Amino acid sequence: MRYLVEAFALTALRRGRPIEQFLGAAGPPELPGIRWAEVRPTADGFVLVVHVAQDIGGENCYDLVGFPSFEQADDEEDFGHQIAVVDDPLAAMTIAEERLGAGRDRWVNRGMAGDEYRDYVRTGRPSLPLSE
Repeated sequence: MRYLVEAFALTALRRGRPIEQFLGAAGPPELPGIRWAEVRPTADGFVLVVHVAQDIGGENCYDLVGFPSFEQADDEEDFGHQIAVVDDPLAAMTIAEERLGAGRDRWVNRGMAGDEYRDYVRTGRPSLPLSE
């Protein structure tokens, strides 16, 4: 079972473990990209981040954090655009749905969004986000 049911996603966040979700294609056809959302528990609350990276992977290369960012400076290890910081993990997930098109039933543990990307590659890289 790849996806976290809502209760498990909330429990993971409350225990300090991030969750993520592959959102699909991004960018123009001449410079294809992908995007994924991440909710990170921090001392300030639950941070919703969207990552946009160049689509350079394939069936055997699907570690998303290794893909070059469209926005990252060369010396940055971590990248992404912070969307919101909230006190409640469910609120972060709801904002991801409303602002990024995330699906409540498509969250995975950190590191597993790459498996979603691999499925995306296997289906021919459809241009619509997977949550639609």
